[in-house]
Amino acid sequence: MSVVRLVVAVLLLASLLACASDPPAARPAPTGGSAAPSTAGAPTDSQQPGKLRFTEIAELEQPVAMAVRKGDDRLYVAEQTGRLRTSDGATVIDLSREVSTGNEQGLLGVAFHPTGRWVYLDWTDAQGDTHVTEWAYDGTRATARRDVLVQDQPYANHNGGQLAFGPDGHLYIGLGDGGSAGDPEGNGQDLGTLLGKILRIDPRGDPYEVPEDNPFTGRAGVRPEIWAYGLRNPWRFTFDRATGDLWIGDVGQNAWEEVDHQPADSEGGENYGWNVREGNSPYRDGGGDDLVDPVIVYPLNEGGNCSVIAGHVYRGQKIPWLRGRFLYGDFCAGWVRAAPVADLDDAAEVGEVDQLSSFGEGPDGELYALSLQGLLYRIEPA
Repeated sequence: MSVVRLVVAVLLLASLLACASDPPAARPAPTGGSAAPSTAGAPTDSQQPGKLRFTEIAELEQPVAMAVRKGDDRLYVAEQTGRLRTSDGATVIDLSREVSTGNEQGLLGVAFHPTGRWVYLDWTDAQGDTHVTEWAYDGTRATARRDVLVQDQPYANHNGGQLAFGPDGHLYIGLGDGGSAGDPEGNGQDLGTLLGKILRIDPRGDPYEVPEDNPFTGRAGVRPEIWAYGLRNPWRFTFDRATGDLWIGDVGQNAWEEVDHQPADSEGGENYGWNVREGNSPYRDGGGDDLVDPVIVYPLNEGGNCSVIAGHVYRGQKIPWLRGRFLYGDFCAGWVRAAPVADLDDAAEVGEVDQLSSFGEGPDGELYALSLQGLLYRIEPA
C-alpha cells in the first residue's frame, strides 16, 4: 500500500470510529455496571493471562469485518473500499463502484445465514444511505441480489455496520445515531426511528419479517424491528458461542468508550443510555428510566484512546488461559485487552495491533484480528 493510500485509509477509519468533535468535558469517574455476565467457561485462578501473538495470514485492502460460512473453511473479509474477499484472495462480491467512500462510509459489515445459503452485506451507497443486501451464495457465485433493508442517513458518520446472526437464527443489525455530534436529532432515545439501535429481523421475508417476540412489536409509534436502543455507534458486537450473551462496543462522544452486555435470556428492549448518558456519566439531560449500565468503561484520549473495538469471548482450544475471557481493543491506541467475564475489571493487556478495525471468530472458536493497514492476523499464544 502506498504512503498516500495508507494515510487516506487511516483518516477514513479514524473518522469511521472516532468520537465527534465536541470539546472534551470533565466527567466523574465511571462506577459499576449491569448484571454480571455468565461465568460459563470462565478461566480458573490458575490460568493467569499471558501474551498473544498476531500472525499475518493475508493481506487485503482496508479490511473492516470478517465472517465464516457453514461447511466452508475459508474466512470472508469485507474491505471498506467495497469488496468481499476470501482469505485465499478470491473476490466474491465487488461493490467498489457503488459504495460511498468518504468519512464513515463504504462496505462495513458481513454475515452469513446459518445455513450458508445466503450472504448479507451492510454498506453505504453514493448518497450515503445504508443498505443491508442479500445474495444467494453457493460457495462460488453470489447471485439473486436484493435489498433487505434501506435506511436514510442524515449525516455521513455513525453508520454502525455490524451484522451478526444470533443463536436464535435471527439477523441483528447495528445502526449508529445518524451522525453529527451529540445526536442532535435525539435518535438514540427515539423509538420511532431505526437509528441508534440494534435491530432484530428475519431477513428471509418480503423484504424481511419482524419476529413476533421482538420487545416493541405491536406498540403504536414504535419501530418493531428494534431490539435494543440508546446507542451512539455500535461499530462491533458479538455473541458468545457458549452462552449466547451479547457484547456491544459502543464508540463514545468525547469522554468515555464503553462495552455493553446483554445476557442470553434477555427479552430485548434494553436502553443503553445514549444520548442522555455517555458511559456512566450524564451527557445531555442526564436523565432516563431503566438505563442499563455499561460493563466496561475507559477514558477517551488517555494514552491515545479513541474508539473501542469489541471482540469475542474466547471459546477455542489453542490458548487455554484465554478461555472465558472477553477480548477487546482500541483503534488508535492499538492495545488489545482480555478480561475474565466474571471479573471484567481484571482486564490485562495481552497484545497490540496497529489500527485495529475488528476481530473475527473462526468456526472452531479461534480468533482473528483485522488491521486497517491491510492485514488479517490469526491470534495465537505468544
